[in-house]
Formats: sequence, C-alpha cells, structure tokens
Amino acid sequence: MSTTKTLALWVAYGRNGVVGSIRHDKAGYTVTMAGADHSTGPFPSLAAAKGALHSRLPAGSDWPRFQEH
Repeated sequence: MSTTKTLALWVAYGRNGVVGSIRHDKAGYTVTMAGADHSTGPFPSLAAAKGALHSRLPAGSDWPRFQEH
C-alpha cells in the first residue's frame, strides 16, 4: 500500500465561499473543485493549477482568492 503525502494545500475562495482547492505532492499540483467527485492534474506548477481552477469556474467569474493552509 502506498500513501501520498500532501506537501501543501491552497483553498480557493470566490464571492460566495469555497470554490475549490489545490493540493501539492510529489506528483505535482492537483485541482479539486468544490462538490466535484474527481480531481484534475497533476499540473507542473502552482500557477498552472490556479489557472486550471479558474478556467473551471463559470464564465466571467472573478479570480478567486487563494489561501494556503
């Protein structure tokens, strides 16, 4: 059995609360949208993951606020 250690976690906040999260581990950055059944990634950089998360928001959405936890 293998385990994945999360090195960092960012939560993305929109106008109405949490819209998703980004986890960083040895494989890269993984995006999970709030309420989603699956994640996307890995992405090679935090900037790429942030862009991917924003692109999955409804058209015209403001850039979310990312807070590291």
